This record gives sequence, structure tokens and C-alpha cells, in this order.
Amino acid sequence: MSLRVAIGPSSFAAEDKTPIQLLEQAGCEIVPNPFSRRLTEEEIIEHLKGIDGLIAGLEPLNRKVIESAPQLKAIARVGIGVTNVDFDAAKEHNVIVSNTPDGPVNAVAEMTLTALLALCRQLIPTNNALHNKEWKKSIGRGLLGAKVLLVGYGRIGRRVGKLLQAFGAEPIIFDPFADSASIPNGLIQVHDLHEGLGKVDVISLHASGTDTLLGMDEFTHIQEGTILLNSARGELVDEALLCEALDSGKISGAWMDAFVEEPYTGPLCGYEQVLLSPHVGTYTKQCRLGMESAAVENILRDLGLS
Repeated sequence: MSLRVAIGPSSFAAEDKTPIQLLEQAGCEIVPNPFSRRLTEEEIIEHLKGIDGLIAGLEPLNRKVIESAPQLKAIARVGIGVTNVDFDAAKEHNVIVSNTPDGPVNAVAEMTLTALLALCRQLIPTNNALHNKEWKKSIGRGLLGAKVLLVGYGRIGRRVGKLLQAFGAEPIIFDPFADSASIPNGLIQVHDLHEGLGKVDVISLHASGTDTLLGMDEFTHIQEGTILLNSARGELVDEALLCEALDSGKISGAWMDAFVEEPYTGPLCGYEQVLLSPHVGTYTKQCRLGMESAAVENILRDLGLS
């Protein structure tokens, strides 16, 4: 009897069928995501009935979900973050959890720089104006000499830092878990978030977890006209306070690629100075194929099929 593998991510193998073919070649029965979107708790519980392995996205994999799937043996996350997985429950029920930490690095870093450049040079409003046959020129910002606070200095944060340096920007690092010895010479590290927020032109979030990092106290320390970039998790930013900061001009522009609730239809949709993308930081052909193939390799290994 073949092992059954459920697919969580809505876009899994949408561009390249190689990851699906790898599962088929291993003799797995594949159970696709039935809704083509992120599954809710109730939906993932139903999706995992009779399932041996899960190729996971960001669906909730809490204790209730894991305990409802007694046949489940392995979870292979497509991506870096695994805060949606209850590791204690997984361990108690002998469910092996893996991720693909290297796959998203270049794609997310590239898109972070793309969003920053678009905001700095006001490409969205000038493009919209010209499509309306309005010849409007505006003076934007350059990255040369810009101070950028990297909140989180893991794989993606480090890559973003290198790209920023290539443009002549000055990365400043805040990461309480980063070893100072791992930070390249010439880069500044701050050990207090408030200190970092008060001295930069741009804030770029690359932290894990779901705790709020930018709340009331933090917004009071942010400089007027700062740009905010969030490719990590929607929970990191208090959205109501962000809206207030946009209204006042304290935040002059923002890019959000992650939201507490997805699909997103919230108040940020009403701000022209906010660049919104539907959680597609990893959506390059190279990145998706690499992450998905690595997740398949992980699930086959953990199910004893390789």
C-alpha cells in the first residue's frame, strides 16, 4: 500500500511539475490542496485524514491538528519559518518536522530590494500618472548613504545586507540572537531596537515568530519619513499603529508581503503609498522549484522512501 502525501501550499508545483513527479516516482499517493488557498484549522484537519506525510505551507499545524492526524509521520515545510508548527506536539506524536532554510534566500532578498527601490523612486505613482496621460515628475530618494535597519540577521537578512551595500547603503543590524563575530567588519550592530529605529531611513523586517515587534513604544522611536519593509510575518507590525503612522507621515511608504489574515483585504489597501503583494516573496521559478524539490526530498527521507 502506497504512502499518502498531502499538499498544503496552494501553488505547489504550479510552475514546474518536477516535485510532483518525484513523489509519484517514489510511489506516493498525492492528495492536493482542494481549495487553492491557505487552509484553515478545520480544513487542514480534514485534509490530513489518513495522511502519512504533509508538504506544508503556512496552514496552522497546532496541537489540535497534529493530534487529529494519528497516521501522520512527517511534515516538510516549503520555506524557512516553522512557527505555524507545534514542535512539542509533533515530538510527542513522533512526527518529524523539516524545512528548506536556503531556498527562499535570494528570491526574498531580491524582492525586498525591488520594493525598496520602487518606493524610494516613487515608481508606482509616476507609472499610474503616466498611464493616465499625466506627465508628473518627482524627486525620490537614492540608496547611496541610506541607513537601513535589518531586524533579523539570518540567511535572508544577511543577503539583503550584502545587496544594500552594493548600492552604497549602510545596513544596521538588530538581532539579539546574532553572534557579533558573524557580522562583517564595517557593519554596525545595535543591541537595542529603539536605538536602531531612531537612526535609520528604512526598516526591513526579517525576523521569525509571531510576536509584535513594532508596537506603541517602537513607533514613537521611528524617525519621520521612514520606509518600512515587511517580507517576514504580518504579526510583527501593529497594523492600526502603522495606519496612524502613514496618516501622520511618520511612515512615508511601506511594502507588505505578509499579513495576519490572507487573502488580505484590510485598511492598508486604501493607502497609495503602501506597496502590497500577496505573499509572493519566494515566487521565482528558481526559488519555488528549489524549495519544493527540497521539501519533497525531506518528506521522502523522513517517510523512509529514500
